[in-house]
Amino acid sequence: MNRCFIFAALNTEKLIITPEAEDLVIACDKGINNTDKLGVTPNIIIGDFDSLGFVPERENVKVLPIRKDDTDVGYAIKYALDLGYSDFVVYGAVGGSLDHTLANIQLAEYLCENGARGIFFGENEAFTAIKNDSLRFKNAKGRVSVFSLSEKSEGVSLKGFDYPLENATLFSNFPLGVGNSFLGDAEISVQNGTLAVIWSEKILPY
Repeated sequence: MNRCFIFAALNTEKLIITPEAEDLVIACDKGINNTDKLGVTPNIIIGDFDSLGFVPERENVKVLPIRKDDTDVGYAIKYALDLGYSDFVVYGAVGGSLDHTLANIQLAEYLCENGARGIFFGENEAFTAIKNDSLRFKNAKGRVSVFSLSEKSEGVSLKGFDYPLENATLFSNFPLGVGNSFLGDAEISVQNGTLAVIWSEKILPY
């Protein structure tokens, strides 16, 4: 199935992956500034618009209450999951306030729990989450960190890194995987558990 692209509020200057005509594009609240700047037309605009400061007068606008359980990005993710999407790209979701970055890391885990995967991009960093799965990078360089989102993650292997691991166990209360570096082609795998993978360069896993 095609991808779902979600544009959140933080500044986005460049598209690492560009939406195609068949993809679903959602602008969340102030994320409409990013879609306008980048020349991307959203299929739907979702938010409580507390960040933007006004409700845009456009078609396909869904206004959410300010007092709600979901963040705007969280609501957009659930909206697209209900439509059957499982491949997500989220821009403007890393950096800024720490609480929203942590919320988006939790949403990356939520996607895993629902059989989907998302890559979340900021200006200088990106992250994703994998559950009982693997992630590969081609000719990668730069900084990378791996954390256990589940209480423990078993059978963790890191190949093609400055600090490799083989069949290790990572725990949610000990950051063993912080501050690693790519050495080129690389693979991260976990047999039982959920990992957050955070990297610094504008590169794509596969």
